[in-house]
Formats: sequence, C-alpha cells, structure tokens
Amino acid sequence: MVIDERSAAPRRTVAAQVGRRPGEGIGGTLALTGAALLATAILVTATVFSFTALAGGTGADLGGADTGPNCLTMPGSPDALRAGLSVEQASNAAIIVTAGQRMRVPSSGWVIAIATGLRASGLINRTAAAEDGTLGLFDQRPAQGWGTVDEIADPPHAAGAFYEALLRIDGWQAMAVAEASRTVRQSAGTDERFVAQARSMVAAFTGGNAGNDPACGQVTISATGWTRPVPGEVISGFRTRELPKHQGIDFAAARYTIIRAASAGTVVTAVCNIAGRFYPVAHTPSPCDTDGSPDIGGCGWYLEIQHSGDIVSRYCHLVRAPEVAIGQTVSAGQPIGLAGTSGHSSATHLHFEIHKGYPAEPHNATEPTAFLADQGVVLDH
Repeated sequence: MVIDERSAAPRRTVAAQVGRRPGEGIGGTLALTGAALLATAILVTATVFSFTALAGGTGADLGGADTGPNCLTMPGSPDALRAGLSVEQASNAAIIVTAGQRMRVPSSGWVIAIATGLRASGLINRTAAAEDGTLGLFDQRPAQGWGTVDEIADPPHAAGAFYEALLRIDGWQAMAVAEASRTVRQSAGTDERFVAQARSMVAAFTGGNAGNDPACGQVTISATGWTRPVPGEVISGFRTRELPKHQGIDFAAARYTIIRAASAGTVVTAVCNIAGRFYPVAHTPSPCDTDGSPDIGGCGWYLEIQHSGDIVSRYCHLVRAPEVAIGQTVSAGQPIGLAGTSGHSSATHLHFEIHKGYPAEPHNATEPTAFLADQGVVLDH
C-alpha cells in the first residue's frame, strides 16, 4: 500500500490555494481575511454548533446502505442550529460535553448541565466571585463543597463536579431538567427557554444522536479528554524508513467509517488538497469527490482541529467534504467526517497527524501513537 501525503509548505489564504503550483503540498491553517473573515465570524456565531453537511447534502443523506451508519444526522429543525453563541460560550459548552462523555453521563445529563450553565452564567466562566460568593460556569461556591476558588473557576473541574453531584441523585433521569438542575445546585434551577437551547446544542454536538449511542459505536474518552479518531488498527507508521516524509500514521478504515474528533477544539481547516492545489469546500464539482491514486499528491478532503495548548490534529483522505465548518467548536468523540480514499491514496483509510504547534507544519509533527498513549489512549497495531 502506498500512502504518502507529501506535506510541505504552509497555506495562508483561500485565494492562495486555488490554482497553486503542483508539488507545493499542504501545511498550516486555512486563514480568511478582510470581509471574508467578518462574514465567517458572523456565520460561526450564528451556527457554531451546526453539523452542516458541507458536501452538498443534509444529515438525511448520511444514512442508507451506501453511506454507512446514520450517526451524523442533523437536528430536524433548522432553527435549532442558530444557537447564537460566542466563541467562549461555544468552547465552554464543548468542555461540558467532553466531561460528560469522559464520565459516561448519558446525553440527557449534558442537557441538564448546559441548561444550568446557560441559566447561571450564560456559559461565560467567571473567575472572580460575585457578591454572593458564586463563580465559574454554574454559580458554584467553595463553601458548598464544589472545590476551591481556583478549581471552580476551571471549567473542566466545574463540569466534573456538577456531573458528580448529578449522578448521586436517585432517579435524576426521570426528573424534569429544571428539577434536576435545582436539585444539583440546591438553589434556583433553569427554565424552559434554556432547556430548549441546551437540547438543540447537544443535538448539534452529537449530530442528532447520543455521543455513546451503541448504534454509532462506543466512544471512550480518556481522563485527559482524548479519544481515538477511528476504531481500526494502525497499518502505517510515522516517518518510517520506507516513507520518511510520512508525517502521521494510517488507520485501517472502511469507506464511510465515522471519523471522530480526537479531542475538543476548534476546526481551523476544511479543504480539498489534490495534485498540489487547494479547493475550498464551496468549489463544485470538487476533484476530491472521486477516489484518489498513488500517482497524485495531496491529502484529498481533510480537516484540522486546534486543541488546547496549540496542539493540532489533522484528518486526511475523507470520502467527501468534512461534516464540520471552519470556526466550529467540536467535542471529543464528535463525528467530523467519513473515511475514504481521496487524494494521494491507494485504499480507504484515515491518515492522522498530531502537531505540537499552530499552524501545523512538518517540523512540528509528532508521533501520534506515543502522543495519544501519553493522553491515556492506547492504539492497536
């Protein structure tokens, strides 16, 4: 099997990628400038949680015998996608969802947590105590046993403490969201306005399905908030003797295997890269919509996610455009695309890279297997 992405120089703008000379390869992030950046910011704020089917279809197109499991379905109402959240609010919601996944809390618990956060703080983390002593995402107080001031002001800790309290309540899953919220906080709960918004946000995070829905495959999140992108074994290594410029590893993955975000973060690249040229998602027809070949260069359809600490994960050779958009916040284990063989590839698989630095460049690529092992995720070889 010949799988070589031929990565090289960084990208800077959409315009710089279309019509690029053959052999210049891929690298950093897909940046937008001027009016395009402003328009994108407005769009992201309006629909930051939407699971838009960027390849020319809706979530309904993702089911059926020819496209694999129907695990990326969009919420039924378009209005449910217009969450109207800032980047900070979206990031905090992703942290809450990731904590719930890691602790194996059913998605109904995520709704309770997000609705509570919306009511308590508007999902804006308050690091300084208010007059009544509350702070953080959930208006928690140190005197109530939620932790120290620094711990409560740390969103992952605050979310974990909230879920621990929720799970100690007998019959919480049978309670109304407002009742469960009030019981956890031992004070005012939430109301239906926030409950409806929280439900639409969770639906958008999961593509309309629970994150641990057995029909979509079990998702295991490590204590550090990482998971494997696909369930297959590793079939090609990092910078091997045969492929010294192979900046990642390859997972065995059948066509239409669901690819999941390895950790929470923000999508910074979603583009077609083939034969040394770059084509934005809106370019149709796309040369990446057909199977690739070892005789051409490029990652095909691919995306990058920027994580905490400027870690970047890259996912190559998707069967079609990524199911997430630039600027969108994703949670660990969230479906982000479907495996294929576009670009420089001779068989369906997922090429996966980890970069310790932003933007992602060949010089800051690191061996993904060891990196994930350090995060508590052990891969099969």
